[in-house]
Amino acid sequence: MKILEEKENNLLNRKEVKIIVEAAKNPSFQEAENWIAEKFKAEKELIVIKGIKGKFGRNTFLITSFIYKSKEAKEKLEKKKEKKQEAQATEQIPTTQSTQQILQPKAEEKK
Repeated sequence: MKILEEKENNLLNRKEVKIIVEAAKNPSFQEAENWIAEKFKAEKELIVIKGIKGKFGRNTFLITSFIYKSKEAKEKLEKKKEKKQEAQATEQIPTTQSTQQILQPKAEEKK
Protein backbone atom coordinates (compact mmCIF):
# COMPACT_ATOMS: atom_id res chain seq x y z
CA MET A 1 0.00 0.00 0.00
CA LYS A 2 1.36 3.38 -1.02
CA ILE A 3 -0.08 6.71 0.13
CA LEU A 4 -0.32 9.15 -2.79
CA GLU A 5 -2.08 12.00 -1.04
CA GLU A 6 -3.12 12.67 2.54
CA LYS A 7 -4.78 16.03 3.06
CA GLU A 8 -6.36 17.36 6.25
CA ASN A 9 -9.59 19.29 5.56
CA ASN A 10 -10.40 21.15 8.77
CA LEU A 11 -13.40 22.95 7.30
CA LEU A 12 -15.23 19.65 6.68
CA ASN A 13 -13.67 17.80 9.66
CA ARG A 14 -12.15 15.03 7.60
CA LYS A 15 -8.95 13.65 6.14
CA GLU A 16 -8.92 13.10 2.38
CA VAL A 17 -6.79 10.12 1.37
CA LYS A 18 -5.66 8.62 -1.93
CA ILE A 19 -3.79 5.32 -1.84
CA ILE A 20 -2.58 2.76 -4.35
CA VAL A 21 -3.06 -0.91 -3.48
CA GLU A 22 -1.83 -4.02 -5.26
CA ALA A 23 -4.36 -6.83 -5.46
CA ALA A 24 -5.04 -9.84 -7.71
CA LYS A 25 -8.65 -8.72 -8.31
CA ASN A 26 -10.69 -5.58 -7.95
CA PRO A 27 -11.06 -4.96 -4.19
CA SER A 28 -14.51 -4.48 -2.70
CA PHE A 29 -15.51 -1.37 -0.79
CA GLN A 30 -15.36 -3.34 2.47
CA GLU A 31 -11.84 -4.57 1.76
CA ALA A 32 -10.74 -1.01 0.99
CA GLU A 33 -12.41 0.21 4.18
CA ASN A 34 -10.56 -2.44 6.20
CA TRP A 35 -7.19 -1.49 4.69
CA ILE A 36 -7.71 2.21 5.39
CA ALA A 37 -8.94 1.57 8.93
CA GLU A 38 -5.86 -0.55 9.62
CA LYS A 39 -3.38 1.88 8.02
CA PHE A 40 -4.72 5.10 9.54
CA LYS A 41 -6.02 3.57 12.80
CA ALA A 42 -9.53 4.90 12.22
CA GLU A 43 -12.96 3.50 13.03
CA LYS A 44 -14.68 1.82 10.10
CA GLU A 45 -17.93 3.75 10.54
CA LEU A 46 -16.05 7.05 10.03
CA ILE A 47 -14.63 6.01 6.65
CA VAL A 48 -16.33 6.71 3.32
CA ILE A 49 -14.90 5.12 0.18
CA LYS A 50 -15.48 7.45 -2.76
CA GLY A 51 -14.05 5.28 -5.50
CA ILE A 52 -11.88 2.36 -6.53
CA LYS A 53 -10.26 2.71 -9.95
CA GLY A 54 -8.10 0.23 -11.79
CA LYS A 55 -6.59 0.04 -15.24
CA PHE A 56 -6.95 -2.91 -17.55
CA GLY A 57 -4.10 -5.39 -17.23
CA ARG A 58 -2.69 -3.95 -14.02
CA ASN A 59 -2.89 -5.19 -10.47
CA THR A 60 -2.85 -1.71 -8.93
CA PHE A 61 -5.94 0.16 -7.81
CA LEU A 62 -6.42 3.79 -6.78
CA ILE A 63 -8.68 4.16 -3.76
CA THR A 64 -10.03 7.59 -2.81
CA SER A 65 -11.65 7.97 0.58
CA PHE A 66 -12.61 10.34 3.37
CA ILE A 67 -11.91 9.70 7.05
CA TYR A 68 -14.20 11.83 9.20
CA LYS A 69 -13.26 13.00 12.68
CA SER A 70 -16.71 12.36 14.15
CA LYS A 71 -19.90 10.50 13.34
CA GLU A 72 -21.86 13.79 13.36
CA ALA A 73 -19.59 15.36 10.73
CA LYS A 74 -19.99 12.32 8.49
CA GLU A 75 -23.77 12.22 8.81
CA LYS A 76 -24.09 15.94 8.19
CA LEU A 77 -22.20 15.85 4.88
CA GLU A 78 -23.02 12.41 3.53
CA LYS A 79 -26.80 12.62 4.13
CA LYS A 80 -27.02 15.75 1.99
CA LYS A 81 -25.26 14.04 -0.88
CA GLU A 82 -27.53 10.98 -0.65
CA LYS A 83 -30.68 13.11 -0.75
CA LYS A 84 -29.39 15.04 -3.76
CA GLN A 85 -28.57 11.83 -5.64
CA GLU A 86 -32.02 10.37 -4.87
CA ALA A 87 -33.73 13.52 -6.16
CA GLN A 88 -31.73 13.41 -9.41
CA ALA A 89 -32.47 9.71 -9.89
CA THR A 90 -36.23 10.18 -9.53
CA GLU A 91 -36.23 13.03 -12.07
CA GLN A 92 -34.33 11.08 -14.74
CA ILE A 93 -36.10 7.71 -14.57
CA PRO A 94 -39.52 7.66 -16.24
CA THR A 95 -42.29 5.71 -14.56
CA THR A 96 -43.30 2.34 -15.99
CA GLN A 97 -46.86 3.52 -16.70
CA SER A 98 -45.73 6.40 -18.89
CA THR A 99 -43.31 4.09 -20.71
CA GLN A 100 -46.13 1.63 -21.40
CA GLN A 101 -48.39 4.42 -22.64
CA ILE A 102 -45.71 5.56 -25.05
CA LEU A 103 -45.04 2.07 -26.40
CA GLN A 104 -48.66 0.88 -26.78
CA PRO A 105 -49.76 3.30 -29.54
CA LYS A 106 -46.73 2.38 -31.65
CA ALA A 107 -47.54 -1.33 -31.37
CA GLU A 108 -51.16 -0.69 -32.38
CA GLU A 109 -50.08 1.38 -35.42
CA LYS A 110 -48.02 -1.51 -36.79
CA LYS A 111 -51.02 -3.90 -36.79
